[in-house]
Amino acid sequence: MLTKEGCLQRRKNLWARIPQDIQWVLIGDARHVQYFSNFRVNPISFSADQRSLLLLERGGKATLLADNFTRRAASADPYVDAEVIVPWYTHKRSVTNRDDALVTALHECRSTWHGSKGVLEPEGVTEMVAATVAESCEWQVDDVQSGERSTIGNIVRSLRRQKLPDEIELMKRCMIACDAGHAAAFDTVRPGVTELEVYLAIQRAAQLNAGVACVVYGDFRATNAVTFKAGGLPTGYVLQEGDLFIADFSVVIHGYRSDFTNTMAVGTPSPQQVAQFEACRDAMTAAESTLKAGATGKAVYEAASAVFIDRNYPALAHHCGHGLGMEHPEPPILVPQSDDVLLVGDVVTIEPGLYIEGVGGMRFEHNYLITNDGFERLSNHHIGLTKAS
Repeated sequence: MLTKEGCLQRRKNLWARIPQDIQWVLIGDARHVQYFSNFRVNPISFSADQRSLLLLERGGKATLLADNFTRRAASADPYVDAEVIVPWYTHKRSVTNRDDALVTALHECRSTWHGSKGVLEPEGVTEMVAATVAESCEWQVDDVQSGERSTIGNIVRSLRRQKLPDEIELMKRCMIACDAGHAAAFDTVRPGVTELEVYLAIQRAAQLNAGVACVVYGDFRATNAVTFKAGGLPTGYVLQEGDLFIADFSVVIHGYRSDFTNTMAVGTPSPQQVAQFEACRDAMTAAESTLKAGATGKAVYEAASAVFIDRNYPALAHHCGHGLGMEHPEPPILVPQSDDVLLVGDVVTIEPGLYIEGVGGMRFEHNYLITNDGFERLSNHHIGLTKAS
């Protein structure tokens, strides 16, 4: 979980970006409520996808606003100074519009925000919530760092680029669980097994390793000479000798995630598949060599793509990688026309792939933390068409 120290530092970083005349901020995006308070509704609960609000005051106070059922579905206790919890479902009365509870909560703490200047996160609140505080707040502020007019949502997203230690530790938990899922895939992939059976083995291993019920999503699909590119959820397709199986998945624990890939040969890989794998592996190594603060997303992409072109394959057809954290994908984006520049604290993927008609498709991926000295690789799964000996 996130730490109290981390949440307090993230609030401090936010206030440093906001003009001094702003006295309060109303956060509504569920990811950002968690980012600043550790409050997250468990996605595997009766209240999945329900909203809450976080009211931050310049003096340091943080107040959580939610209905009673949303509050009880928290993955962990929040680091807040006060809570305004409105009864919504009591097992005695009929329920009303659940968003009305947030408006009621705002009215209950009206003395906090009324009569002083604030700003809300327009991307994360409903029109009803915005209307409630409209007389006392703005929708945008001048970003102290850039000098440009911006929404709170955009400012928070830029802050999210540079992960703090508690975020990195949480992501490392995801990486270890993801490693376990990939190991299970190697033990399961063989002729006669369905895509769904491989997915279930991956999911079981990842969740057992995580030690909590968590989300495992991604691509779990076979490719071959005819269907050389496929993605999405697993099907009942039965793996055949000569197929390739792409396991490109994320493990999400408390809102943060891993995201890495391996492609396994079903049976003995062909010489063409081995050559294709070697090109992908070497493209990953070439891209890794560019990873450092100040490198451009375009340069990382070009390093990987150049390996393919030198070996008479097509240029890399999709992104070379992307940022990772509370969303998938998030900046920086490693593509030919990227304007992004790597920052210390970024967590990024590198995932070169080749999809060749008559052979099959494959993709391989690691995750990295950008550091003052270059990078730290966070994922440790075996990269290869066959299981490590």
